[in-house]
Amino acid sequence: MRCQKVVICFFCLLFIISSAPVFAENNREIAKVEVCADVFRQFVAMPDNAPPKALLNNALAIAIIPGIIKAGFIAGGRYGWGVMMCRKDDGNWSNPVFVNVGGGSFGFQAGVQSIDAIMVFKSRKSVDRLAQGKFTLGADAAVAAGPVGRNVSAGTDIRLEAEVYTYSRARGLFAGVSFTGSVLAIDYAATDDFYGASGLTAGDIFAGKANLKKVPPVTGHLLQIIDQYTK
Repeated sequence: MRCQKVVICFFCLLFIISSAPVFAENNREIAKVEVCADVFRQFVAMPDNAPPKALLNNALAIAIIPGIIKAGFIAGGRYGWGVMMCRKDDGNWSNPVFVNVGGGSFGFQAGVQSIDAIMVFKSRKSVDRLAQGKFTLGADAAVAAGPVGRNVSAGTDIRLEAEVYTYSRARGLFAGVSFTGSVLAIDYAATDDFYGASGLTAGDIFAGKANLKKVPPVTGHLLQIIDQYTK
């Protein structure tokens, strides 16, 4: 009997250990969404240095990538991950899809080890390219540092030619980092973990067609903040 109890306890412990990474991954994604919501709120809270309202109002997608890490000094590499939402046909924002960014670190200011970034997409073509898996900023989509200031008009935005506008900051300061050459890619594993599903596609989530049986409540908080500043 004692031996049987030991065997049962062993398998229970084995189940808990094997399940722990799944729970940890889900918690990690939830925490990331919370951070993304806070980062976006902080960006738009500084009107003189934030993306213009006219640009946000016409955005087709927004990516928020906090804590991009620099590896090496001046030239090296960088990596970060966050979320991206796409404006659906009805004008509402989609649920988030997880993305990661990697590439050369040219353009990082000396001494800056981590930055937060926002990417504003103005081209449906660039969103569709990313939904297929990944693309390179500057090669597959024209990218530029975005205009700032509350006085930038919608007419000015229309004349801008880039498909993606980037905004970055380090420790509360706007860093002006170049993302040309960086690869932006869908993080399928993180997306599946977040929704507790498998085989999800970015295109279906962006279009609101994915069968999401579980949407963590933190999603509503993020979308509420995005919606508040993009209408």
